[in-house]
Amino acid sequence: MPAGADMTAIPQVAAEVGAMLGEGPIWDAGRGCLWFVDIKGHKLHRFDPATAKVREWAAPEEPGWVIPLADGALMVGARDGVHRFDADAGAFELLHPVEPDMPGNRLNDAAIHPDGSVWFGTMDNAEEAATGGYYRLAGKECTALDADAMVITNGPAFSPAGDTAYLVDTLERAILAAPVGPNGLPGEARLFARLPKDMGHPDGPVVDSQGTVWVGLFGGWGVARFAPDGTLLGRVEFPVANVTKIAFGGADLRTVYATTARKGLTDAELADQPHAGDLFTFEVEVPGLPPSHPLY
Repeated sequence: MPAGADMTAIPQVAAEVGAMLGEGPIWDAGRGCLWFVDIKGHKLHRFDPATAKVREWAAPEEPGWVIPLADGALMVGARDGVHRFDADAGAFELLHPVEPDMPGNRLNDAAIHPDGSVWFGTMDNAEEAATGGYYRLAGKECTALDADAMVITNGPAFSPAGDTAYLVDTLERAILAAPVGPNGLPGEARLFARLPKDMGHPDGPVVDSQGTVWVGLFGGWGVARFAPDGTLLGRVEFPVANVTKIAFGGADLRTVYATTARKGLTDAELADQPHAGDLFTFEVEVPGLPPSHPLY
């Protein structure tokens, strides 16, 4: 097991937000804060570790992800496409409609490639039809990527060098790895890892500075960590069933933040999981990767 792969961390509640479907955490180094969304709650959240306070904004229907821009604005992927958000004004502006001919789809997860392009996925909002795909937004150009259609896409995440993209087919419990060519486009994907049923469904992936892949476990009560060859290194156990995605934050990128969800839980399950939907945190030895800056 690589140095720093100790999986005995005990997550603590960082903020009680009770998100129906918390997702898309991303560290904003410039502001020293964490952004994330509540997809089903139609909210954009900002968590400030220095004060432990959370600020929220109403967002366009079902925001899937948020990315800080160099000019202080934010890029937000919502149901109808990619938006620009001015937090001071509380105003959203639609930049790129996505799949306007597929009203049953929505945007779900995203990541910034080291070259500055933003990759994101779409999915069937009813979680039934294989209509989801991946896109690459480079500057003002948005390109559909050649990948097998999925019901629920998650990711991508990228290796430290940016030469591998990790794509998650959630309902198939599969994590795929695709080479990224010099043209910035993915090649044919291969199976990286498949989760057994008792680990739940793989959700959002993130890569740390050692190139290991962390994946939220929806219905799996934790976060799993995989070596670059796909070997399972271990997992961090949570007191809630639905862990959606993590982000590395703090000055040294060794503070992990994790979003969780109440979605799909019964009243009895919610009673047993009072912190379902809250934001969690724990510390790790291996830091994350410095966030790339989107070229937009």
